[in-house]
Amino acid sequence: MTARSAAASKQYAMTLLEVMLALVILATSGLAVMKAASEALNNQAYLQQKTFALWVASNRLAELKLQKKWPSSNWQNDDQKFAGNTWYVRYQTVQTGDDNFKALDVEVAAKKEGSALAYIRTYIAK
Repeated sequence: MTARSAAASKQYAMTLLEVMLALVILATSGLAVMKAASEALNNQAYLQQKTFALWVASNRLAELKLQKKWPSSNWQNDDQKFAGNTWYVRYQTVQTGDDNFKALDVEVAAKKEGSALAYIRTYIAK
């Protein structure tokens, strides 16, 4: 038997260091995947809240237009139940260059003193 065939027939096993390095790489990639999945779930919840807030703002805007009266130029506060939550709505009119038109702003928040999740502006005519 030659030296070359003896070396070829010898089996090599992984050392402890190689196994530990492989486990570290696997654990790191697993943590990265878990973090990405967690962030995706958090973003989904935020987008759901934002979508509901936009629907509430759109509904309130339609209600105000159907009333056919000029809302006050001061902020008016209201709350509304929708999708199992209480939404805090506030709206006001803003003067424009034409007295026959006003801008109507509607903001919706999930908390009473929280920042608005949705904001819609439209224009109404007399």
